[in-house]
Amino acid sequence: MSKKKILVLGATGQDGSTISKFLIKKNFKVYGLVRKSATGNLKNLKEIVNNPNFVILHGDLLDLISIEKIIRNIKPQEIYNFADQDHVRWSFELPSYSFDVTGSSVVKLLEIIKNHSPKSKFFQPLSSNIFGGSKKNKQNENEVFTPLSIYALGKVSAFYACEMYKKVHNLKVYSAIFYNHESEVRPEEYVTRKITKSVARIFYGKQQKIQLGDIKAKIDWGYAEDYVEAAYNIMQLKKPDYFVIGSGKAYTVEYFLKKAFDYVGLDYKKYLKINKKLIRPSKNSTLIANTSKAQKTFKFRNKTNINKIIALMMENDLKLESNN
Repeated sequence: MSKKKILVLGATGQDGSTISKFLIKKNFKVYGLVRKSATGNLKNLKEIVNNPNFVILHGDLLDLISIEKIIRNIKPQEIYNFADQDHVRWSFELPSYSFDVTGSSVVKLLEIIKNHSPKSKFFQPLSSNIFGGSKKNKQNENEVFTPLSIYALGKVSAFYACEMYKKVHNLKVYSAIFYNHESEVRPEEYVTRKITKSVARIFYGKQQKIQLGDIKAKIDWGYAEDYVEAAYNIMQLKKPDYFVIGSGKAYTVEYFLKKAFDYVGLDYKKYLKINKKLIRPSKNSTLIANTSKAQKTFKFRNKTNINKIIALMMENDLKLESNN
């Protein structure tokens, strides 16, 4: 029996690289799509880049010809779309580009699948940012969409595109509304990695202060490995569906900061500088996941709590900074 063929779009990013490694461990044939501009950035894939079951392909969500050729030739059983512009602050600065990559490209992808590989299962990640204006304590799959950024607007459009292609064209489209999820390979532009890298640099005397915006903001944080495993489990369901995936608990940025400094025995108050320029133009409500549907359907559970995430990220960044 031939190996299951899986295509991962955005294979160099946090989620794309994490699920690629997860799938390789299951002995599948994994094709990782990498943008031409990201070919020099394969550090997140270093563990599997020479694995015979992993193949790097070049393409771009904004280049339909490259994607169409790949899907037509491979006809993968599963496609995971982890390629998008997923930074909310950047989406305010590059609105048109952000919407094209996050929203419009999903329609184009689904059209390619419909025409060239209609039996493929397709996974589209969504974001808790689609609930930006929520007034509820916790959000489930029935929460009304209230996007407050171009990024969130793109994700809402992606959701409706997925629902339409599923119902009208009978495609096997699955999705998850992911709440914030972090890991050791999170880029430094994100507050969690900015904190752990800064703390490591301060500990080694390479940096004096850390600048942050709204440290009172509360966030539902999970671990990327747990969330990509959830994506895989969702794709194994017979009936296409979508689920809220999160930890179900929210902590302030200040809590994350304090625990990171505690890890190296330092008082965060001595090193913190508040910079009002780092506060977002529009502020989301506190978003906390209600994952009861996922728990009931495929026994989802949040394996890695906030303190474990901080410890993993701190250990990683302390090791990196000690070697530099």
